Amino acid sequence: MQFIAEGLLLGLTLAILIGPIFVALTQTGMQNGLKAGIAVGTGVWVSDILVISAAYLFIHQLNEVVQNSDFHFWMGMSGGLILMATGLYTFMKTNIEVNEKFEISSKTYFGYFTKGFLVNFINPFTFIFWIGVMSTNVIGRNINGLQTILLFGSIMIVIVFTDSLKVLMAKMIRTKVSKKQITYISKMAGALLILFGIGLLYKTNIIPH
Repeated sequence: MQFIAEGLLLGLTLAILIGPIFVALTQTGMQNGLKAGIAVGTGVWVSDILVISAAYLFIHQLNEVVQNSDFHFWMGMSGGLILMATGLYTFMKTNIEVNEKFEISSKTYFGYFTKGFLVNFINPFTFIFWIGVMSTNVIGRNINGLQTILLFGSIMIVIVFTDSLKVLMAKMIRTKVSKKQITYISKMAGALLILFGIGLLYKTNIIPH
């Protein structure tokens, strides 16, 4: 129960953070509905699970990679540029369709899935966070395999639940606002993604302090 409680608490801490994932989920959910938002969320969750699994299997090697300044530079540069490009596309898009009967196909699902996957995966701080939690507990506290599954499983359950809730709330909000208001919100989301991208470049020292 201790590891479940710790996982739930850490998951809730992550859930209240406002970052590019929050923006991508809510903007997609508001503009294109529940299925599209969940597709973005699925991409985020899959990337998290991949990083967690890799961190568990290769904790020592990955820890050295993450500490390397080259990793921060290249991941920070690619991540910042992708966030800025996504934000610019969202901001510049003028023909925003808000269709209550929006049907998500396998092609559009893959596109939204890829959006969520990339926004999360190309962020070096995703690796830093998960490897930090993994090394603190698996190496520092020497927890076993079952305890690791309970801890990280609890974190992921909270993340999946809260992300789905964000998308659902965004879908509910879009029924109460006009198309023009949704366009403004979408542009704000685009501007935020651009700022997050600039912030990522700044934090990784690509933009001089």
